[in-house]
Amino acid sequence: MKAKSLLILFASMAFAVTAQDKNDFNPLQTGVNSLNIAPDARGSSMGDLGAATDPDANSQFWNPSKYAFSFSKAAVSLSYTPWLRKIVDDIYLANIAGYWKIGNSDNQAVSASLRYFSLGEVTSGNDGIGDIQSVNPYELSFDVGYSRKLSEKYSMGVVLRYIYSDLGFSDSYQGDNSTGASAFSADISGYYTTFPMIGRNECQWSWGWNISNIGTKVSYNHGEDPAFLPTNLRLGTNFTFPLADYHNLSIGLDLNKLLVPARPREKDYDTSTTDGQKEYLNALENWENMSPITGIFKSFSDAPGGFSEEIKEIMWSLGAEYSYNQQFFARAGYFHESSMKGNRQYFGFGAGFAMNILRIDASYMLATAQTSPLDQTLRFTLTFDMDGIKEIFGKK
Repeated sequence: MKAKSLLILFASMAFAVTAQDKNDFNPLQTGVNSLNIAPDARGSSMGDLGAATDPDANSQFWNPSKYAFSFSKAAVSLSYTPWLRKIVDDIYLANIAGYWKIGNSDNQAVSASLRYFSLGEVTSGNDGIGDIQSVNPYELSFDVGYSRKLSEKYSMGVVLRYIYSDLGFSDSYQGDNSTGASAFSADISGYYTTFPMIGRNECQWSWGWNISNIGTKVSYNHGEDPAFLPTNLRLGTNFTFPLADYHNLSIGLDLNKLLVPARPREKDYDTSTTDGQKEYLNALENWENMSPITGIFKSFSDAPGGFSEEIKEIMWSLGAEYSYNQQFFARAGYFHESSMKGNRQYFGFGAGFAMNILRIDASYMLATAQTSPLDQTLRFTLTFDMDGIKEIFGKK
């Protein structure tokens, strides 16, 4: 089984198609899809939301510019997600992320994250003749970031990322020594926060944006099957208001759009004629050879159905977080994606408990489609606050 075949297999497992007219099902095709899987329990419990929520150790994925407004000097987070657990039991995502505020002015921070996505054990071959291969395909990425306040209310951040995807088998009998595919990408983001007075209450209103995975294509099968990275535009806002002393409620909304051109559909061309066949093949060749930067701009105007289908490419998340004294947290949210573009629709629930040193978060995903392989997904996150550790050691 080559890398491309395994990639298609993974994509088919990730989407539950329930559309009445499957001919209209046209999700955007990218490589290294694991880059867009939410790694932490907090964001996923609110329906995959985090562009404008308060900063934490996992802001590297949601909006790295938030680190400049972090409350503590440094923090490190460990997350684990058993993925597609309704289908298999050996696929998982592991993630470590953290930041450190630098300088004496509390205006800037450096950050980093490492994620490892294992697709479990996959075998290929003919058991009858003993030609069996077993491999553990995986995808990983490592990135570093820098964020800085540009004013008392606004910050920006950048991230540089290395990506490696190893999804293929080597066929020594045919002289095919498949290797993993590498790519490089960058993120750019911004975050604004202010504290308006509503009545006698001081509230917090924030908004943020993040364009992630702007970079090279990832090339499988020795460059024969190049794929776009899942370049994504995330826009979000969040509003926090006090319910009573020590009781706060935050409500947030995120909008996401993949900045990837849609693959031409054969049904949109009159392939019963020679001219129609040539037109479709030319469009397909142009799509395969399109540069990532051109693809970003093309993604806003290339949907076969026009503006109405462009709107369907927008995913949205609506979520809320209740906190008591910044020690106990309860969260819920909903994520929606058009049935024509992937049909990921699910509720998220979760809770968290924070101490001086450690915060523990857990989330649970409940898909609205009964056939969804994403149903019953669990996530667990441990966050270590370096200020709390320093305080304890300082007391000693």
